[in-house]
Amino acid sequence: VDVGRGCGGGAAAAAQKAAPESFAVVKINGKQWKVVEGDSVVVDKIKHHWPGESLTFTDVLLCGRNDGSTMVGSPFVEGASVEVVIEQKTKGPKIFVFKKRRRKNSRRFRGFRAEVSSIRIMKLNLP
Repeated sequence: VDVGRGCGGGAAAAAQKAAPESFAVVKINGKQWKVVEGDSVVVDKIKHHWPGESLTFTDVLLCGRNDGSTMVGSPFVEGASVEVVIEQKTKGPKIFVFKKRRRKNSRRFRGFRAEVSSIRIMKLNLP
């Protein structure tokens, strides 16, 4: 009976033998995200676009293929793009801000929720 504890089998060994997926590092709203096809990512609010709309991001900084090759852009990879669909727009988790000035009986307690967009990566167009 193979239980996958260093015996050369099991789910861990099968995962290591599987070919890695193509990935891309894309710039969305000033932040970098490593994405693969089918991923669902929560990013800062994407303005002027609504749920159900599809977008194409061309700011691809780096991309890797199944065969292990990697392309690094300077600053972007030419001909590479990422197609996404906006799933929903909502607010993120509440962040509490508490400020206290000691010995002055001065306190301030406020909350903040950032607006976020949930997107699904539909296709990576790699050169």
